[in-house]
Amino acid sequence: MEQLVQLDKQFFLFLNAMGSTTWDGFWMFMTNKLSSIPLYLFLLIASYKSFGLKKTLLIVVTIALLITATDQLANFFKYGVRRLRPCHDPELDGLVRLVKSSCGGKYGYFSAHAANSFALAFFFTRLLALKYKFIGLFLCIWAAVVAYSRIYVGVHFPLDILTGMGIGLFLSWLFTKLYIFAHQKFFYDF
Repeated sequence: MEQLVQLDKQFFLFLNAMGSTTWDGFWMFMTNKLSSIPLYLFLLIASYKSFGLKKTLLIVVTIALLITATDQLANFFKYGVRRLRPCHDPELDGLVRLVKSSCGGKYGYFSAHAANSFALAFFFTRLLALKYKFIGLFLCIWAAVVAYSRIYVGVHFPLDILTGMGIGLFLSWLFTKLYIFAHQKFFYDF
């Protein structure tokens, strides 16, 4: 396990060092939660056009529960595992290219940004793929860029990102099943 952690640190340093001030603004934009608001609005409008108001409200409730579950699970792991963020790791002192003005919380395993972005990407892909041909590809690229931004800005290791992706995908699958169950129970025509 220690060897895996050391490889993760080395891979982080390699990826993090590839950054440049030319691209810092883009990656700071991508890592900011508020920058995704236009995408979320588009997804809600697409859902409304595809399914109507009542089903879109069910989607909103499902998303709220999905994000809450993902965030709370991330907090549970962060304080349970207690793996320091790269910018707080004494072994990496002076080696991390921290783009943000602050590092964030002390612990970083696993990335809630990665988990949430992949959870939403796959949830909406499942719902909208039949009506919007390339939505799955677009949302996967968006989620990957958001996830990678956390390495770029210096606040997560690659394993934090990979674990977040996996948990996001699992929770997306679970909440998609819950949505389908609720949809069938209340709307009968899914």
